[in-house]
Amino acid sequence: MFAVIACHSPQTETAREACFSYTDYYGRTVMLDSVPQRVISLSPALTEMMFLLGAEDKLVGISDFCHYPSATDTMKRVGGLLNVNVEMLLSLNPDAIIIGSIVSKQDVENMERAGLKVLVIREETRLQGLSDAILLLGHIMDKDEIAEKQAEKIRKQLDDISQTVDTSVVVKKVYYVVGFGEQGDFTAPAGSHIHEIITAAGGKNIGESLKTWEISREFLFQSDPDIILIRKEDAERFVGTSPYNLLRAVKENHVYAIESGWIDNVSPRNVNAVEFINQILK
Repeated sequence: MFAVIACHSPQTETAREACFSYTDYYGRTVMLDSVPQRVISLSPALTEMMFLLGAEDKLVGISDFCHYPSATDTMKRVGGLLNVNVEMLLSLNPDAIIIGSIVSKQDVENMERAGLKVLVIREETRLQGLSDAILLLGHIMDKDEIAEKQAEKIRKQLDDISQTVDTSVVVKKVYYVVGFGEQGDFTAPAGSHIHEIITAAGGKNIGESLKTWEISREFLFQSDPDIILIRKEDAERFVGTSPYNLLRAVKENHVYAIESGWIDNVSPRNVNAVEFINQILK
């Protein structure tokens, strides 16, 4: 939720015509009296959205995990998402730090005590939340018109895909390989954004009954997925490793390599994943 209220301070050329306040993911009421001009993003998804909104020129720093688009290659890196380096952030003199809910509340409080303005935008678990996040960030950055167009574009793309799903046929079982090997096997449970991506594409996620990400080998083979999706960088090793090479989908060459940036993080590129999987399922 956000609100626009009257401002009593003089306005600059780049400042809002009104103050802006909203209640963030941690229940804090955050107020801005102008559009942030020096922003640090600690979220890959929010960094991507800043570019989508045409506000990338306001970024003075990004996290070590922000790799898209390629223009981020030359941007200042400020570290990871855990144990945030407050001194590094302060050295860049930001007027706003935008983060997702992956950053702990303790780190948020540490940043605030240091005098940093922290804006927490929820890491969405539903595709609909993408549009909400874009609209909120668009309002923060005074890019409402662009945000509304981008949010509507995403909604329309997802709606168009849903119209192509044939509900009269048996739904194919899809296994997204989150992790595999000696450290254990993992896939997307119900409630995850990956589950929703698979479902929106017209597939049946084999993890739909799960509450956690870890699965047993027994569960995997009993599920007998029709389609296996795996990150491009892991595909060759997966199909050549026992016992995964005994899965029916592997034997029938129904293993598809997908761009990890499309599916692993909640971002506007999730629509690419939905389109990709939808085409495979047809």
